[in-house]
Amino acid sequence: MDLKIGDNFSTSKQITDAVVRAFAELSGDFNPIHLDEEFAAKTQFKKRIAHGMISGALISAVLGNEFKEKKIVYLSQTMKFIAPVFIDDTVTATATVVDIREDKPIITIETVCTNQDGQTVVKGEGKIMLLS
Repeated sequence: MDLKIGDNFSTSKQITDAVVRAFAELSGDFNPIHLDEEFAAKTQFKKRIAHGMISGALISAVLGNEFKEKKIVYLSQTMKFIAPVFIDDTVTATATVVDIREDKPIITIETVCTNQDGQTVVKGEGKIMLLS
């Protein structure tokens, strides 16, 4: 796989009630803002929001799927949560190559998650190492 600065990869997923409940079971995060309509209605969001780390998992999915021919190791990831993801939103995670080290197979990627309206919900930066 030949990579160059500016290459980007993406994946999309609808964040359904089932996805949120499965993530709660997997993570052990049963915060009522994610699971309880009545509780969430009393918050500033007015309805349930998805776990922020579901967006992080979608970033990982982009890397795992797009780099399947050339395996990678995730070295780091920063994430800034910009806006909430609501139940039934569709989130698109995009990873864009912004730097390729010449001395080692280490790639820096800009990571952005957007909702179906094009609003940025998460942004950050990751570093991956290509395995030979």
